[in-house]
Amino acid sequence: MLGGVLAGLAAGALWGLVFVLPAMAPGLSAVDLAAGRFVSYGLVALIVMAKRRNSRPLPTAHQAWVALGLSIVGFSGYYLLLVLAIHDIGAEVPTLVIGTIPLWVMLLGKPHGLLWRSLLPGLVLTVAGVLLMMNAESAHVPVAGEPIRSVSGWIYWRGLAFAMLAMASWTAFAVLNSAWLQKHRDIDTTDWANWLGVGAGLAALAVWLVLGSDSNVLLARTDIAQAAMLCIASGVGSAWLATVLWNIASRRLSASLCGQLIVSETLFALTYVFLWTGQWPQATQLMASALFLMGILASVRAHR
Repeated sequence: MLGGVLAGLAAGALWGLVFVLPAMAPGLSAVDLAAGRFVSYGLVALIVMAKRRNSRPLPTAHQAWVALGLSIVGFSGYYLLLVLAIHDIGAEVPTLVIGTIPLWVMLLGKPHGLLWRSLLPGLVLTVAGVLLMMNAESAHVPVAGEPIRSVSGWIYWRGLAFAMLAMASWTAFAVLNSAWLQKHRDIDTTDWANWLGVGAGLAALAVWLVLGSDSNVLLARTDIAQAAMLCIASGVGSAWLATVLWNIASRRLSASLCGQLIVSETLFALTYVFLWTGQWPQATQLMASALFLMGILASVRAHR
């Protein structure tokens, strides 16, 4: 269990880096950034597969289709839905909706032999942390000169629907990916991460061709080299390596405990954002982080 928990926490630490990437590459659209990340992931996966071609098997047709489906649900499709939600109603509401993913994964992924009363302490602590974090986000006051976004009518409800679908998409990926790895223990976790990466890269490329910026516009950017390095770094670290680590956690732990470990992504993301901006967290954010940490410890104890 310890190795699985550490792998899940490490994956959360790598995923958290994605939240500071937009600030490090200002002006690069969300679609371009997401596509660059997952296409880089796919290329890394292909390189690793090529180096291991003599010792590792290629996926069967069934395994390839499952990997493609899960990669769309958990990677390219999820990010596309999130981008569409942010485009309609801004980042605040989608962020709060996405923040409930750990709760849904914990509820849907509970092992049959685990009693609800054992899972309740970690669940209550996480719910309290999510509510505090939502309160901290909703209490944000625009600074002087900051535009106030006003959304009304069907566009708001469309954006909210996109956010809900994004939440459901990644929740489904977490539960289904864990079940697949638990059932097919003959599949190496790194091989599975590579197969997912190829699927994610193909889907991301298709999304970019439809919604991304023109290649000539991208190449004309003065910071294109920095943007490319960030996409490659996020593709290698926050996508390929994070997926390898998450697969290890998903195989060794139940989906409910993995759901609890997803909270670590929020904790690391807040840490990185505070370090990048040089700002101290609010008291409510510190309290929420403490509740998240206690929830993780309580859930690990319940799953022993």
